[in-house]
Amino acid sequence: MSSSVSSPRTIPVATSGTALIHVDFLLTGIVMTFLGPMLPVLSARWSLPDVRAGNLIFAQFFSSMFGMLLSGVLVQRVGYRLTLIIGLLLMTSGMVLLAFGPFLAGIISVCILGIGYGITTPAGNLRTAEINPQRSAAALNVINAVWGIGAMSSPVLIKIAQRPERFFFGTAAALLVLLLAFAFTRFVPDTRTSSPQSLKPCGNFWKSRILPVICLLFFIYVGTETSFGAWVATYAHRMESGQRSLWEMTPSFYWGALLAGRALAPFALKFLRETTVARIGLAVALAGGLALISAHGMTMIVTGSILVGLGLASIFPISVSLLPGWFGDSARSASGAVFSSGNMGGAIVPWIVGAVSTRYRSLRLGFCVPLLGILTMLAFYLSHGFSRRLFEGTDRKGS
Repeated sequence: MSSSVSSPRTIPVATSGTALIHVDFLLTGIVMTFLGPMLPVLSARWSLPDVRAGNLIFAQFFSSMFGMLLSGVLVQRVGYRLTLIIGLLLMTSGMVLLAFGPFLAGIISVCILGIGYGITTPAGNLRTAEINPQRSAAALNVINAVWGIGAMSSPVLIKIAQRPERFFFGTAAALLVLLLAFAFTRFVPDTRTSSPQSLKPCGNFWKSRILPVICLLFFIYVGTETSFGAWVATYAHRMESGQRSLWEMTPSFYWGALLAGRALAPFALKFLRETTVARIGLAVALAGGLALISAHGMTMIVTGSILVGLGLASIFPISVSLLPGWFGDSARSASGAVFSSGNMGGAIVPWIVGAVSTRYRSLRLGFCVPLLGILTMLAFYLSHGFSRRLFEGTDRKGS
């Protein structure tokens, strides 16, 4: 009798959420990278110098930091599915509002969609890691490769749309359709509350000596990745202003290479350790960054963009997969601080690129900022084994 009463509640489709999360990351890749190829258009519309144009990227990533801080709390309170629905709703609203108004309205719109992105990204990454415990690094590379498909398609969609408003409304419509798909499903299982055992060690990660180091790593990575993606179109536009069709597509070379690298990473991880893949990737990215700042034509810009994208491709998913090794049972709790630090980097580092470019009237010099980020990350992964043992030993003595 009781089973017949409760049967209507099973109408929503039961799923692990894998397919929906992949589509979510596809659209999120579009939402979080469209500012790069559209920056010259918006700068002309609102008469913005580089430092003020950089404020749009700053607003997008700074606001997403608050979303990332909320994400872990929302997952524990309402589960992964509803957390992702909230993120989709905010991104949809931000894209619609961006079609209207002056620069200030644009900043507010970017903040709204940034918060939505911030809520979505940690939840999607952690959900993927949870349902793929034996191959989390490979699964995270795949889902972030899907994000790369969205990022790569963003310049193409902008070109097809021809007018910014068409792109904004079209993206909002796609997000709304996905939101409805989430509404008619239920995740099985779906984390809603944490057990007393899982909550007990959560406060310990704040005492970890490695926490500031990992937060800095994510700060530098997201800032570096975002800086190249956000400014390469503007850099190419100023170097080859007569070839409009080609400069618009330069972010696609970058994000396409990032996608290819993430698609290939699971195969490399079958034969090499995560840290080894990270070291090789950062060395390739360093070569690409040097090619970019020495470029005097479109060929070198495209080559540098491809090398940087390939090199950076696996760094974020590999770093996420290493969180349990760095923080143990507190990885989920520590993820809020780590991911929000990453988004602070996404806000600050591209803004610094714009500020340097405006101050010295050289975007080429501005690209030295993310290049320094690549060098710093390479130094971290080259010393990873030693530094990890050092911090673990210090933590044991303090415990």
